[in-house]
Amino acid sequence: MRKFVIEPHFRLQEWVAEEKGYFKEVGLDYEFRELVQSTGGAHHDKGDRVGAFQSFEKGRAADVSCACHWTVGVAASSGMGKLYPELYSVAPCGVFVPADSPVKSPEDLAGVPISVGYQSGSHYATIQALEQYVRPDRINLSFADGMLFKRMEMLLDRNVPACTLFSGPYYLAEQLGFRKVIDATFMIATMIHGSPDPEDLRKYFKALRWAQRDIDLRHDRYTHYYMREFPLRWHGVMDTRRWGPGERLVFEPYTRETFDETFRWIAEHGIFADTGMGSGKYESAIATVAS
Repeated sequence: MRKFVIEPHFRLQEWVAEEKGYFKEVGLDYEFRELVQSTGGAHHDKGDRVGAFQSFEKGRAADVSCACHWTVGVAASSGMGKLYPELYSVAPCGVFVPADSPVKSPEDLAGVPISVGYQSGSHYATIQALEQYVRPDRINLSFADGMLFKRMEMLLDRNVPACTLFSGPYYLAEQLGFRKVIDATFMIATMIHGSPDPEDLRKYFKALRWAQRDIDLRHDRYTHYYMREFPLRWHGVMDTRRWGPGERLVFEPYTRETFDETFRWIAEHGIFADTGMGSGKYESAIATVAS
């Protein structure tokens, strides 16, 4: 029987569970793959209009992965996997500008190019944050600067005027004096690939629950794990002792009401007008969880 495949994904929980032996303690037969970090950042530079949804189209090797709940719902409705409904997570997120930027308020972002990931969490979250202040036709999202770390580098090098960042890159921009114009926290959902053993899934999430408890208690003991995910170029300036806990796992159901409301919002904004959105039916999108 093959091993359960685990890949960390821009958060602390998998790193904590691995190094504290929680996956072993729950009896999970697994393989831990570290695919996030790359010395030059090339792993994160996917090009224009390539984001979370496109990575699901290509396929992911891990048994469990995650992305913003908007994209996971659409991908699951399109047959690219199953949304695991027993939990979700929440990531700190915000739109950042250089300290000397003329942008002082959310209204000042009208017409300003904001680097985000295409059909990824930053795409949706930026719209939801700014539509309170800026007309839809004046929200100027730029998809040309790639995935999370690539667009972070574009901002830190002052090659873009604004950028939406979350978790580790959010904390680094904050540490280096970049200014947050507005918060844009977003939900993340879990995607199940293939047909992993339901018992393995229970073991995996039990280990992550223990890791979350440890992070809640003393996140300062674990923020050094962010170093594992950043391109080496930034290690010399990172002071992770100043950083927060990042993405937090919430062990509450991702409900039908949440799914339906999210699907309606995506449809109203025409974000998947080019590719379609799948069935949009909760029953066909979620993984069946055996009792």
